[in-house]
Amino acid sequence: MKSTDNTFSVEKPEESSGFLLWQVTNLWQREIKKALEDYGLTHSQYVLLASIHWLTIHKQEVTQIVLSVHTKIDPMTTSTVLRTLQQKGLIQRQEHLTDTRAKTVVLTEEGKKIIKKAVVTVEQFDAGFFSILGTKTSEFNDNLLILLDPK
Repeated sequence: MKSTDNTFSVEKPEESSGFLLWQVTNLWQREIKKALEDYGLTHSQYVLLASIHWLTIHKQEVTQIVLSVHTKIDPMTTSTVLRTLQQKGLIQRQEHLTDTRAKTVVLTEEGKKIIKKAVVTVEQFDAGFFSILGTKTSEFNDNLLILLDPK
């Protein structure tokens, strides 16, 4: 019997896409946090280091704003996390050659060493975590891309 006080549009929690996404995200983030403990990195730190590495490999200029757009982490948080990574000796930030408002970001040798190991760990974790989807992994990724850019 449905309560007259029920303001929900779904009958069961598993019918709520947002609630399911929240649960999966929390499970995934909890496990990623464990995977990154050996490297002394938070997940945000990992994402920014991995993005610096990715963009550098793909010959793209890396600035704080490029990182913010690439990762979808707001600019203020990006700056704060980069400051921590700089204090840890994993990145260097320097004035942009032509845009005095921008800062370019590069990995230090220590940063390269750590991120290369961390990427392997995270990719192995992701492969195991998402393996339950089997052949639907690509379709799952396509659906996530739709949510990220719903033109």
